Amino acid sequence: MLAGSLAGVPRTADAAIPHRSFVGPGVTGYGDAAQLGGPGGASLAAPAVGVAALPNGAGYWVATADGGVFTYGDAPFLGSLGNLHLYAPIVGIAATPDGLGYWLVAMDGGVFSFGDAQFFGSLGGSPPDHSVVAMAVAPGGLGYWLLGSDGSVHPFGTALDLGSAAGVALAGPMVAMAATHDGLGYWLVGSDGGVFSFGDARFFGSAADADIGTWVTAAAATPDDDGYWLVGATGGVLTFGDAPFEGPSPNQPPFSPTEAMAVTPDGRGYWLLRQDEAATGFSDPAPTAPGYPEAARVIAAAAGEIGPDPDASEGRFCNPYGPCVEWCALFAEWVWNQAGLGVPEYEFTGDLYDWLSDNGSVRSPTSRPVPGDGVFYGSGPEDTTTSVHMGIVAQVWPDGAIDTIEGDSGPEPDGMYAVVLNGPFLPAESAAYNGAPIYGYAHP
Repeated sequence: MLAGSLAGVPRTADAAIPHRSFVGPGVTGYGDAAQLGGPGGASLAAPAVGVAALPNGAGYWVATADGGVFTYGDAPFLGSLGNLHLYAPIVGIAATPDGLGYWLVAMDGGVFSFGDAQFFGSLGGSPPDHSVVAMAVAPGGLGYWLLGSDGSVHPFGTALDLGSAAGVALAGPMVAMAATHDGLGYWLVGSDGGVFSFGDARFFGSAADADIGTWVTAAAATPDDDGYWLVGATGGVLTFGDAPFEGPSPNQPPFSPTEAMAVTPDGRGYWLLRQDEAATGFSDPAPTAPGYPEAARVIAAAAGEIGPDPDASEGRFCNPYGPCVEWCALFAEWVWNQAGLGVPEYEFTGDLYDWLSDNGSVRSPTSRPVPGDGVFYGSGPEDTTTSVHMGIVAQVWPDGAIDTIEGDSGPEPDGMYAVVLNGPFLPAESAAYNGAPIYGYAHP
């Protein structure tokens, strides 16, 4: 991240660093959305990825990437995939109109139904070459749409094919979809805040040309279809049409990363799912790496640091892991040394990669990483324009998707970055998902 390095002897494991985690319930209600709890008090085996509410607003479900389902308020538990080993991570959950069932959708387009949710088909048997990122439900729960990161729309059951953004030059990958309540239209939303409307879904504006200082992670339509909300990764909410603003403001504290949104029946409130507020152990899939016995210790050390930077108030890019400089490499080095691996202190990610090339195990960007690897973003280790960032691989899914833990990362204000959970995402989509491709993996 910074040119130059502080070459020296390998660092020994430091004493435990006091670190503030993102404190909160994991699901936060705004407006008339009741605070009913969340996974913030639990230890999850995989990241929380989706939230869906009962039609009466008296409860909600939270889904995790390994297929776990957690219930709050009056939401009934109708089953989960927590006892199965999934091929691809779950990316979302959607409820049936009567609240007596729900679907889980996986990144490869697999669909799993519970309660009175009917199965109308999936893409799991012939996965697309892009991520499936969202699901929307057709009227009466008699069908659903799946949204691909490339803007493709896949209808099943009574869900109508009303068009897609496939083939459009997108400024960012698609991240969310919302359908009109008569099923004759839908909106597609990109990470850049772009909004595409189809059928009778009306366009009320977008954030594509606004300087919101973050990226969009979620969206939802108002009950009357006369507006919609977009949610920034920093947790800020943007309103369009008649969607009311109930907080929080974009780029204002708290900056706990936000993953998903659910809306109350009257549209006067909503819940936001904050992924990093739940302790995640990254145990499903388990962090096994043949020939790398320290992998589990590496991931445990990294996961224990997820949270905001406690030293940022002392100056720009101040952090607990080294000098006041951009510190993603310093964080990775600290993590590896906590696990008993001797790594010198380098500030620049490219210098660290070069050292690992000579002293560790290096993999190409098209190879399969192992948990505990460092993931290096950019086009190569030559300089700060080609080696721009790095993190630690925390989970590797059978389909190749990964979860990472990254220091000096966002969403946070510039110079006040955090240790955050990133993913799940497909490495081949990193350029669109993260803003830079992956040029290699390595560990000591």
